[in-house]
Amino acid sequence: DCYQNALAERVNGILKTEFLLARPKDLMQARKMVRESIDIYNQARPHLALKYKTPDAVHRAF
Repeated sequence: DCYQNALAERVNGILKTEFLLARPKDLMQARKMVRESIDIYNQARPHLALKYKTPDAVHRAF
């Protein structure tokens, strides 16, 4: 599905430009960096499209 690919590309772009600014030393550190980035994105980073709420806050509201 082309829409699933667009979502994956969006997530990869956000990770590359906003979160993964340093090169990891190994695979374990890379996984940790990605996990921390996802947590920040979902729990701490407000989103304009969500009226400056976090995705977790919007999800919990439902």
